[in-house]
Amino acid sequence: MSLIGEVVVPCFSEGDISREIAVARADGVRLRPRGGGHCFAGRSSTAGVVLDLRGMDEIRVDHSGTATIGAGCLLGRVYGELRAVGRTLPAGCGATVGIAGLTLGGGIGLLGRLHGLTCDRLVSARVVLADGEVVECDEHREPDLFWALRGAGGGQFGVVSSFRFATVPDPLVSRIEITWPADEDLITLLTSWQAWAPDAPDGITVDLAVERVPGHNGLQARAFGASTLSVAETVTVLQDFLGTGASARLRVEDPEPYSTVKEIHADERRGMPLDPIRLRSEFFEHSIDEQTLGDLLSLTAESRHAHGRRLAFTAMGGAYNRVAPGATAFAHRRTRFLLEHVGAPDDPWIDDSWRLAHTAGSGRVYPNFPDPLLENPLAAYHGDNVARLSEVKRRYDPHRFFDFAQAIPPATLAGDGQRDHPSSHDRKETPS
Repeated sequence: MSLIGEVVVPCFSEGDISREIAVARADGVRLRPRGGGHCFAGRSSTAGVVLDLRGMDEIRVDHSGTATIGAGCLLGRVYGELRAVGRTLPAGCGATVGIAGLTLGGGIGLLGRLHGLTCDRLVSARVVLADGEVVECDEHREPDLFWALRGAGGGQFGVVSSFRFATVPDPLVSRIEITWPADEDLITLLTSWQAWAPDAPDGITVDLAVERVPGHNGLQARAFGASTLSVAETVTVLQDFLGTGASARLRVEDPEPYSTVKEIHADERRGMPLDPIRLRSEFFEHSIDEQTLGDLLSLTAESRHAHGRRLAFTAMGGAYNRVAPGATAFAHRRTRFLLEHVGAPDDPWIDDSWRLAHTAGSGRVYPNFPDPLLENPLAAYHGDNVARLSEVKRRYDPHRFFDFAQAIPPATLAGDGQRDHPSSHDRKETPS
């Protein structure tokens, strides 16, 4: 199937979505929703019908700080509107990333170790189902659907039209930048970061990247992050990572609004090819040993390919891991860090590097970084939550109207007629 959409239909209301679902079903064609269009695997494009939700971009914030956000909103606007009322969300840095896809796959960001995933702040959602019915789900109404949307909901159970989030106060944060000289002992550096970053105070996030930049010799290491601690506290905490050595060049900026710091970090992939890139990733529950780190660095430094390469280490821990793996559909609650292998699409290093690191990995993959090459994608994306997700799929979309490669299949029905879409009454009576 081609990943180029034949028909792109703008939607401005739930009625538009319901109508287009009915037309697509009648014509026997596939339908995919599109918010920001950032899916690495092209899932928001199809040879059938693409629902362009960008017209559904209303944002409202009530007196309690609960924000209602349309599924077509992009993060740049979300941050701007929330900042105007002194609020924010733990979310990603890319201004053009859609709030819908980010939330439905989890949502990792600079405030995540303090406030959790984006989906952890979700309090309800409105969803247009495969039969055109509109339901609102939360902990009490359609609770299994609400559970599934928090970490596994991207395009699998229905079209989410809007979200309600419990926002947090927009904090003042200090931007952190650390660089090292070209002759730095990177094995020791990475070993120290792995031991420190996931266990650092929740208010500080420091991610680390090792890059081979075109036009430069060897590998370059730099760290970047943000801290809600005071500047003095931040520097003290960082010394636990940096030690007393003088090689690191540390810069901790005076506190600024988080939304401002977020915009600065949005360009942290400079030095990599802008378009296109390919990425593979994996979560790690334990540190990578020094031998494997050395092999990864040697492989990354090889100069057979003209484009840049990047090993990106993202710190987890903190609030991410204080939620039980089965409390939401996001199963990756015991991880210490996420490692991304980023480069040009035709660079075989990406696969070689991923396979090498995989020997120490958890086998779990961030749902928002889909990987077409995974041997067991359901287990990788959803862990022990696969069986429950398949049951939710059976109840809400048994005939896989919302479908794509690596999508969750419905659980097998046991001779109950295989109704296409159960009624709301049936869904609510099924035990969760």
